[in-house]
Amino acid sequence: MWTYDKKLQYPVNIKNPNPALAKLIITQYGGPDGESGAALRYLSQRYVMPYKEVIGVLTDIGTEECVPIGCQ
Repeated sequence: MWTYDKKLQYPVNIKNPNPALAKLIITQYGGPDGESGAALRYLSQRYVMPYKEVIGVLTDIGTEECVPIGCQ
């Protein structure tokens, strides 16, 4: 069996919320020009590449783009 303990890895204490900055950060991660969009483009393009070397490069780049957003 296992237990699920929902807690953050690092404590977060927000003293002054800034919605404009939060919107900017969210668009950088999940927007059309953000990290997740880039990672998904690289990882999906590898399936139509005819050369194995290019497939490997696209996989490496897509995986590297996943690191800041935590693709799992």
